[in-house]
Parts: sequence; structure tokens; C-alpha cells
Amino acid sequence: MSGTGEPRGCAFCEALAGAGLEDLLLVRGPTCFVILNLYPYNSGHLMVVPNRHIPRLADASPEERRELMEMTCRAERALDEAYHPQGMNVGINLGRSAGAGIVDHLHVHLVPRWTGDTNFMSVVGQVRVLPEELEQTAERLRPIFARLTP
Repeated sequence: MSGTGEPRGCAFCEALAGAGLEDLLLVRGPTCFVILNLYPYNSGHLMVVPNRHIPRLADASPEERRELMEMTCRAERALDEAYHPQGMNVGINLGRSAGAGIVDHLHVHLVPRWTGDTNFMSVVGQVRVLPEELEQTAERLRPIFARLTP
């Protein structure tokens, strides 16, 4: 355990504590925050995460669930404004078998999508091709979140 009482090695807890990846943080609320995905599927891929280290939606308090959904809606609006996607994947993967990369800390993915945005690079080359760096994504989204946050 780290000094904050959260498990070591949790990227979300470390980012929140300022121990790494904090440059990816876009906005922080009383119970949840928004962070860019370090390994995005598309430009703008972000996650809404409870501040508290909990593994399942069922473990969240009513306040955490409320803010999780409110921030997810705000993130959808921010991504629409910044990227004008033709669609969006919004989802929660609970457990490794369901595809969760960070298993023990609940998070909601938002991935902007465009017709034809998938390519063979992920399958053949095991790499992802993105048209912008994460820093550019953060610079693009932070002012929108600042405006949308009450």
C-alpha cells in the first residue's frame, strides 16, 4: 500500500496523488476525475474515474455514481465539441476477462469514433496510429472541460 492507503501500482491513484501521469488529468471533481488514456484507441480517448479505489460500479456510493454519470455526459459533450466524432463508444469493463486493463479501479471509457477509423496496424503491427500527441489532446480538451464544469 502507498502512503495514501491506495494500492501501489494503480495508475489512476498515482495520477490523482501526483505520483505519475498527472499531466493526463483533465478535470477533477469531488468524487471523480477525467483522465486521458495513456494508450488510446483513437484521439480523444479518455476515462472517467472515481477518486476512491473501488473495483465495481456496485461499490460506488450514490454520490460517486451520480458524479460518474455527470462527468461522463460532460466528457461526451467535450469530445463532441473538440473532435466532432460520428459516433462514440462509452463503456465499463469489469474484470480482466471483460477487457479491463486496470482491473481494481473502476473507470468509464469514452472513445470517439469515425467511419473507417479502424485499420490493420493494431492487428498486424501491434501498434496504434494517432494523429495527435496526448499533450495536444489535453490542451484541446482542458479549456472545454473548464467551461463545462459547474
